[in-house]
Amino acid sequence: MLSDKIKLTAKDILEKEFKTGMRGYRPEDVDQFLDLVIRDYETFHQEIEELRQENLKLRKKAEDTQSRPTASYQQAAPGTTNFDILKRLSNLEKHVFGNKLYE
Repeated sequence: MLSDKIKLTAKDILEKEFKTGMRGYRPEDVDQFLDLVIRDYETFHQEIEELRQENLKLRKKAEDTQSRPTASYQQAAPGTTNFDILKRLSNLEKHVFGNKLYE
């Protein structure tokens, strides 16, 4: 997937040889820069792999959660119905706001 898009690997960069010319770049400078590029490549590949693993874990967790969404509600308040909740809410409103709410 990603390997189809990436043209260079850290090894390709490390093994790249440049021809020297009359007024070419200093080989030491090129080597130092390529060393930085290699380290970045290795860091990017490591980060990509970690993100792939995290992505897989999160997808699996999401699939597990979707397969049993109602179980958590049943465990939280067994025997509670919507009517019970609405009745409790009504009683709470009366307690907080008094009869002003219904006048």
